[in-house]
Amino acid sequence: MAEKTFTFPVDRTAIMLFARSVLDIRPEFTDPDAPETKALGGMVAPPTFTWASSHYEPDYALDLTRPRKEPRQSAPSMAGGGGGLGRGLHGEQHYEYFHPIYAGDELTVTIGPGETWTKEGRRGGKLTFSEQIYDYTNQDGVLCVRARMIGVQTEKAVEQ
Repeated sequence: MAEKTFTFPVDRTAIMLFARSVLDIRPEFTDPDAPETKALGGMVAPPTFTWASSHYEPDYALDLTRPRKEPRQSAPSMAGGGGGLGRGLHGEQHYEYFHPIYAGDELTVTIGPGETWTKEGRRGGKLTFSEQIYDYTNQDGVLCVRARMIGVQTEKAVEQ
């Protein structure tokens, strides 16, 4: 997979709604006037908020609702994803945090390939693991978050 880039505007309403959706209603995520928020320099995004960037990713393969200029990619070609045919799954997700993300930031999201490796499975044959690396850099050029998604594709359908 070639590297791709898009922008993700961080809106205070999106932060608040994300925090509510994960039942984390701390003031730094929901109230711009709270003392806790002011002490941090403004509303900050909760952990894993960056995954909401998929709403801004052109041709996000798992969004079947948005119109597309090009035909939708078939799931097996999605690097880092599990793939189709009942043989793929999401294996792991890792986040590294370097700098807070604030309401009002505009992040540049860069998605690139990571490592690929194989392992022999017990029931599905060879397992192929592939990473996708997501870097979230703010408007000042500061890397805020790096996320690694690891997908697993089995060689064949799992035997029961």
